[in-house]
Amino acid sequence: MDIISQLLNRARRSKQRIVLPEGTEGRTLRAADRAIAEGIADIILIGNPSEINAMAADWNLMNIGGATIIDPNDNPKAEEYAQLLAELRKKKGMTIEEARELVKNPLYLGCLMIKNGDADGQVAGARNTTGNVLRPALQIIKTSPGITCVSGAMLLLTQTQEYGEDGVLVMGDVAVTPVPDIDQLAQIAVCTARTAKAVAGFTDPRVAMLSFSTKGSAKHEVVDKVVAAVARAKEMDPNLKIDGDLQADAALVPAVGASKAPGSPIAGNANVLVVPSLEVGNISYKLVQRLGRAEAIGPILQGIARPVNDLSRGCSTDDVYKMIAVTANQAIAAKAQEK
Repeated sequence: MDIISQLLNRARRSKQRIVLPEGTEGRTLRAADRAIAEGIADIILIGNPSEINAMAADWNLMNIGGATIIDPNDNPKAEEYAQLLAELRKKKGMTIEEARELVKNPLYLGCLMIKNGDADGQVAGARNTTGNVLRPALQIIKTSPGITCVSGAMLLLTQTQEYGEDGVLVMGDVAVTPVPDIDQLAQIAVCTARTAKAVAGFTDPRVAMLSFSTKGSAKHEVVDKVVAAVARAKEMDPNLKIDGDLQADAALVPAVGASKAPGSPIAGNANVLVVPSLEVGNISYKLVQRLGRAEAIGPILQGIARPVNDLSRGCSTDDVYKMIAVTANQAIAAKAQEK
């Protein structure tokens, strides 16, 4: 069974409540219709009900009636959410009047629903910028315990089955933190391994901290940062399988790993790749996607206490659909971790 089918089946077995704040956006609405039809999640759409239903009728979307539709301008729980938001932001000086206005903003409303236990995860960004999607998530849901750095992982489905996990790799950070410090890089490693478990279904994440050096073959302060981040990540999660500094070929190719890093538990066998900067991550995954014809799913935001994922404004309906499934899997893992 391929990894996408596994992802979808896990979502079906434990249906999560996924809120879509951009309920009147075409690709989002079509993806919601498909997700409902295939039982991937319980869908909550935020938007004007008349507009949503009219769009569904025009496009012959027969399953939208199975969604919960929340009108941000006529919401019976608006005052409850406003009180919650004002309490969460009172140290920042937010008044109840300001909170009542923000509750009408679908991106804030979706996050408040998650914080209040009325939803399990959110997918947005087809119409909004990353900053607009992340801001309410960080203000309301906040980061996971022990994590201060939000990052983005990319699921790479390559055609080279001899590498990674039968050709599947998870790479971070590709989306959020431009130049992580030692602590942030360690957090990215820990979070990307968690994403590999929750989304890719890896039972044994093996993390390679990438560099232009393998085991001190080059001397530079950026190599020192990678080595220090490995040590910090081990402190955060003593059970984490991680090693670095490793060059990409040493991380992925068994013969090269054995030659360049003999005795390493990760070299030549990595399925999770952590890059030293956002610049490297973004360039790398796009090269693998375009030149290697890999399927890239993400970025998958990680480090937030409950899953909130950001779409590209150039996304397809299929991208939205898959991200609903990804978010459901993250929500399942978050709940399991709390038990």
